[in-house]
Amino acid sequence: MELDESTIRDDCTDAVFERGQNYRDEGRIRQLDRFGDLVTATVSGSKLYDATIEFDGRNIDTRCTCPYDGRGNCKHVVAVLLDIAADAPQDESERVEAVLDDVSADDLRGFVRDALTEHTEVREQFLAQFGDDHRSVEEYREEIAQLFEQHADPVVFEAIDFSRYFEIAEQYRDRNRHLAAATVYRAVFEAVDEKHNLIDGAYDHYARTIQTALDGYADCVLATDPSPEEFDTYAGVLEARATAEPRINDEQFRRALDELEERYDE
Repeated sequence: MELDESTIRDDCTDAVFERGQNYRDEGRIRQLDRFGDLVTATVSGSKLYDATIEFDGRNIDTRCTCPYDGRGNCKHVVAVLLDIAADAPQDESERVEAVLDDVSADDLRGFVRDALTEHTEVREQFLAQFGDDHRSVEEYREEIAQLFEQHADPVVFEAIDFSRYFEIAEQYRDRNRHLAAATVYRAVFEAVDEKHNLIDGAYDHYARTIQTALDGYADCVLATDPSPEEFDTYAGVLEARATAEPRINDEQFRRALDELEERYDE
């Protein structure tokens, strides 16, 4: 993980960089783990925030559950990046791979079964990767709506992390199960749009979340090579959001609908 201070500075403002330095110097990084090219960390701010950094060749993808919606990375991510640059964490994937070589198939199956029983998120990802069915858009939408209710006090000021839903959608796409992936994307943009009344902060985060879900939905719809009748049904989902009252994100949905129709007609 080759990372230097200048690279970190390039992806944040000067003020955020200074705050990130202070956070690291103050020992606010409570936990930091590395598995392959993925680093996860917990950073103490006004509350505990989860920062995720993924290295992909020359690119670095960063996420944080804090409400920061300014330019570049937040101070929590900067603190973690500075810590990585100073002393790259040990890669736990090497130890796991070594242990896997010595585990019997029966023992591994038992461990996986126990993990799937205890952890709902892991079970969902497992089914997306290997299962033949998938949950309905209503089920996903209700689950996302519950996230808003859990974070509301009485409204939501911070950026809720929806990455697990995008990961599930990507797993479906990797298996060419485009309609299953479209179901997840649809649930995300519909649920976030429907809960606009609870959002009172991190507006850019939620706008980006809707856009990411819209882009994924369009890609998956077109990947199915739909008939004109099927396309009208899929496009109708965006039309419904563009005309829903009150008109909060209607322009974003209208643009997505226009772009989808243009791509279909090409």
